[in-house]
Amino acid sequence: MLTALDEAAVGRWSRTAVDALRASRGRLDELNVFPVPDGDTGTNLLLTAQAAAEAAQPSEGPDGGESVWTRWARGAVLGARGNSGAILAQLLRGLADDLAGAGPVDGSAFAAALLRAARTAYAAVAEPTEGTFLTVARSAAEAAGAAVDQGRVALAEVVRAAADGARRSLHGTTDQLAALRDAGVVDAGGAGWCVVLDALVTTVTGSEPDRPPLARRALRPHRHDPAADLHRVAVDPGSEVQFLLADSSEEAVERLRTELGWLGDCLVVVGVDTPTGREWNVHVHVHDVGAAIEAGIRAGRPHHIAVTALAPVRVPAPVAGVRATVALVPAGPAAEGLAELLGGEGVQVLVVQVPADRDDTAAVTAVEEAVAAAVLASGAADVVLLPDDPQLVGPVGRVAARVRGEGRDVAVVPTRSPVQGLAAVAVADPQQRFADDVISMTDAASATRWAEVVLAETEALTSAGRCHPGDALGVVEGDVVVIGAAQLTVTCELLDRLLAGGGELVTLLGGRLAEAAAAHLAARHPTVEVALHPLGQGARPLLIGVE
Repeated sequence: MLTALDEAAVGRWSRTAVDALRASRGRLDELNVFPVPDGDTGTNLLLTAQAAAEAAQPSEGPDGGESVWTRWARGAVLGARGNSGAILAQLLRGLADDLAGAGPVDGSAFAAALLRAARTAYAAVAEPTEGTFLTVARSAAEAAGAAVDQGRVALAEVVRAAADGARRSLHGTTDQLAALRDAGVVDAGGAGWCVVLDALVTTVTGSEPDRPPLARRALRPHRHDPAADLHRVAVDPGSEVQFLLADSSEEAVERLRTELGWLGDCLVVVGVDTPTGREWNVHVHVHDVGAAIEAGIRAGRPHHIAVTALAPVRVPAPVAGVRATVALVPAGPAAEGLAELLGGEGVQVLVVQVPADRDDTAAVTAVEEAVAAAVLASGAADVVLLPDDPQLVGPVGRVAARVRGEGRDVAVVPTRSPVQGLAAVAVADPQQRFADDVISMTDAASATRWAEVVLAETEALTSAGRCHPGDALGVVEGDVVVIGAAQLTVTCELLDRLLAGGGELVTLLGGRLAEAAAAHLAARHPTVEVALHPLGQGARPLLIGVE
C-alpha cells in the first residue's frame, strides 16, 4: 500500500492505465455516441495513453532529468488522438502543472491537483457539455476533495474516493445528455477516465477494484423522435481535423480558437512545453478542412496534420473465434434492473417493447430490426440469442435465420423468462465448441421451471378460475395456477406448488415481494438454495426460477 506517489509509482500508473484501456477498448468504442457516433473513443484513449506512457519512461536524452509527471503529460499532449484523447491529455497536463517537481505526492496534494486539472480541462474545451468526460472528471476530483475534507487523507482513501466518485457520475451521464439517453449508454470518454482512475487505485493499493464490466449498448427498437435528429450524423458529417502547432504564441492560439470556433465544433486546444518550445494539440470537427488548416498556418506552424472523415459507424465484420450473447429485456420499470443483472454476466442487453400479440406487425418488425442490428453490431462470429419472453421467441428465431447469411453463426436458446436466460448464461463456456456450448445452455434453460406473480389488469376466466382487476396471479410457464387478493399469499402457495415436484435452487427476481418470498423459503424449505436478485417492482412483482 503506497502512502505517496513517487516517480516510480507514476510510471507504473501510466503502464497500468495502458493495459486497462487496452482491455476496455472494444467496449469503450461501442459506447461512443457523442459528440459523433464514430466508434473510436476507446481506440483514441488507448493510443493517447500509449504515447504518454512511452514518454514517461526514463531516458538518456535531454529530458531524462525531468519529472515523470512532465514527461507523461507532454507525451499525452503530443500524442493525443481525437476529442477524448485531447481531454485526457489536458487532465494529465493539469496534474503535471501542480505535481511536477513536488516530490512524493500524498493524498491531500493529489486531491488538490486533481481538482485543478479538471478545471483546466473545462477551460481547454471551447463549448463544455455536461454529461460527458468533463463531468466525470470534475465529479472524481470533487469526491477526492470531499474525502480530504472528511479527514480521509491517506493516498489510498483519496484515490478510491476519486475512482468511486467517477463511477457514480458516469452512471448519471445517461440522463444528462439526450444522445446518451436515446442510445441507452453512458459517456464513453467518462468511462475511459474511470478506467484510468481504477488503474491508479490498482497502482496504489495493489488490488484491482471490483467493478461490473462496462455495460454494452442496450439497443432499442427504432422510434422516430424529431428531437433525436439533433444527434444523428448528417449525410455529410464533415471531418475531424487534428494537428500539432509550433512556433506560435498564446495570443495567436487564442485567435485560432476563436476562428476555429466559428468554423466548426468539438474544439479542444491543449498546450504543453517541450525542449524546443511550447506546442499545442488542436482538435476540431469542421466541414471546410482547408479553412481549418489555413487558420493553423496563420497561427504558427501546424505539423502532424490528421484529417479523418466523420462517417456513420459501419457494421463491423465478424471476428472469427469471438462470441457474444444477446439477451432481450422487455421495456418497463424492471428493465433497468434486469439489464444491470444480465450485463454484469457479460451479456449484451437489448431492451425491446414486447408486441401485444403476433398480429401487431409494426411492433414485431421493430423487435426484429433491433435484434438484427444488435447481432451485426456485436462484431462476433458466433452469437447466442436469448428471447427471455414467450412473445419474443418467434421474432428472434426469424432474425437468426436471416442474419446467418451475413457470415454469423447465430443460435437461439428458446428462453421464455429471464430466469431461464440466467440459467443458460450461468453454464456458458467460451472454451467449448460453439455448438456444444449452445446445447449446454439450452439444457440448463429447459431444466429451469419458470413462474411469475403478476397483477390482473382485466376480468378474465383462467385455468384457475375467474380473476378480477388487481388480483394477484400465480403463473407457471404461462398458465395461471393460483388467484388471490394478497400477493404474498399467492407467492407462498405458488412456491410450495413448484417445490412439491422437487427443486434444489430457487431464483427470485423482484423487489420487496422477492425478499418476503426468500423468507418463506428459509422457513418452509430450508434445504433449498435461494438466489435473490433485487429489481424494480414493475408490471411483474416477482419472477421465479426453479432448478
